[in-house]
Amino acid sequence: MLAGLEESRTFQLAEKDLQRFLQKVNHLNGLVESLHEHPERRQQLAACDDHNSVVELARSWGFEIARRWGDGEEAAMDRPANNLLLSQELQPGEEQERMLCQGPGWRLMRIESCAASSLKDFWYDQAENEWLTLMRGSARLQFKDPDESLDLSVGDQLLIPAHRRHRLERTDPSPGTLWLALYWPVGSNPSVLPLNQEGLSV
Repeated sequence: MLAGLEESRTFQLAEKDLQRFLQKVNHLNGLVESLHEHPERRQQLAACDDHNSVVELARSWGFEIARRWGDGEEAAMDRPANNLLLSQELQPGEEQERMLCQGPGWRLMRIESCAASSLKDFWYDQAENEWLTLMRGSARLQFKDPDESLDLSVGDQLLIPAHRRHRLERTDPSPGTLWLALYWPVGSNPSVLPLNQEGLSV
């Protein structure tokens, strides 16, 4: 009987996820139609320089396109407390770091950011190498020597050598941006870093 109840509850949650997905599709279709009815909106969309800007602009026209498959209170409630994707419900501007594991000369961190950015004129200048990847959301980093900006999305990986000056320009609003970051000192090559040769390096 309990198994039957669990299967029924899982089906109900999946159906709710499906309905949210179909609702997003309807909003996307409505957005496309509005571009035909209001040609000037195409130029406004083209002027957006990141995903968040697109989402906010679409919202101002009455279209909600930000929700991803499975997002919502039910999905969060189903995750165990130690699930890496579980949101900490941070306030805008907040960032939280948690040590996941460490060993001689290295440490792996979980970092969650909500609409966060570095303070004005602040630059990281770390004595350690840093490898990172995004598990949720998006982010923009700015680098010095040479000057460049880099936009990151889910699944992107990045290797930042020690003392490469950089700062955080932005992360997503709630549910925020989720990072995994591995740190290790210069001259050390931990075997836990099987970095693909096609991975980003700046």
